Amino acid sequence: MKSKVAILKTSPATVLRDYHRLMNLAGYQDVLPKDRETALKINISWHFFMPAASTTPWQLEGVIRAMRRDGYDPKRIHGCHNRTVVIDARLGERENKQINVIRAHGLRNVHLYEEGVEWIKIGDAVGDLTRKFIALNRVYPRGFMIPKEFIGSGIVHLPTIKTHIFTTTTGAMKNAFGGLLNEKRHWTHPVIHETLVDLLMIQKKIHAGVFAVMDGAFAGDGPGPRCMLPHVKNVILASADQVAIDAVAAKLMGMEPLSIKYIRLAHDLGLGCGDPREIEIVGDLEAAKENWSFVGPFKKMTFAGRMQRLIYWGPLKKPVEWSLKTVLAPWSYIASVLYHDSYWYPAHQPIVQRLLHSEWGRLFHNWEKVVLPPNDLALDGWKDAGADPAELKPDTIKLFRESMKVLGACIKEAPEFDAKRRHKAARQ
Repeated sequence: MKSKVAILKTSPATVLRDYHRLMNLAGYQDVLPKDRETALKINISWHFFMPAASTTPWQLEGVIRAMRRDGYDPKRIHGCHNRTVVIDARLGERENKQINVIRAHGLRNVHLYEEGVEWIKIGDAVGDLTRKFIALNRVYPRGFMIPKEFIGSGIVHLPTIKTHIFTTTTGAMKNAFGGLLNEKRHWTHPVIHETLVDLLMIQKKIHAGVFAVMDGAFAGDGPGPRCMLPHVKNVILASADQVAIDAVAAKLMGMEPLSIKYIRLAHDLGLGCGDPREIEIVGDLEAAKENWSFVGPFKKMTFAGRMQRLIYWGPLKKPVEWSLKTVLAPWSYIASVLYHDSYWYPAHQPIVQRLLHSEWGRLFHNWEKVVLPPNDLALDGWKDAGADPAELKPDTIKLFRESMKVLGACIKEAPEFDAKRRHKAARQ
């Protein structure tokens, strides 16, 4: 059957109606069984609000309302978060206003790395499929663990349209990276494209259904997934084919999808369709023809981005990369937090402030004031996005304090240190 991607133009006034239509155009009810648990895999690429970086509250709201309207039991739907040592998911769900939506609908909210979540060995989960992996067996010769509750559940990925300094673009396939791998997933960065393909194999094996809903109200260009130049684009995408939706998003950004390694590999292995000529587009066909002519992630890289690429794929790989697999690894976490949270984000607040004056920015800024009744599922959207935030002055001191908290947490919770604590406790 031909791969299908739905695309629609949208606005705050119609976004809830549009998400419902979009998901049904893409056939989500044929993919996600109503008698199974469904995880909404929320994306947090930065704990601070950066337009286009993370799952938007209207995206999450639109998906939940669509599912409830179509008869999915909210008791079987839950929000799902992963954690990295440089991204604070608890802070992120607050700053990006995702937790507001989850609570408004009374959904369970799962943080995969916290107490009570069981992880199982990959071999026990997928059996002989491990023999087909093209990267993960080399990275983790002793195997790795995945969350047990993913087995047999449906999953809806909630990425945004943006670029990435490691994978060129990041979307549905990359969104599985955090949820399926443990905190040593940075070990896979030298083979990140191959890793995303292996993860898609795993998803197809363990989930009752895999679906993606991608928000492009804002779309991010430049050295993503954090230090981007966001643009207002007013599009949303959905598909059951994780490769196809990433291909269409790449094409919108002005890139050749099959030139992106992870899309090409997945396409060649038959895991999805990465050739836009072979993808059925439904919805707004004119929107699908847009070319945003993004410059991509490599032309205006940040200092941190250049260093990361030199370490994983350049001349620093041999002398430095080995340290990231030892107890010395936290140096990289500390450097990342100091650069991104303590320096880059406060210094580039004009980017955020400018977009808060857009209609989507006003909706985000006023989110707590324009709450819609959660049980009125026929609402189209927000006819009034609220007052313009006028001239917001960033609280640099507050941002710096938050970055210091994240820095402390990333040192304390670094998996290399945590492993030593576990081994010590086991000996006692």
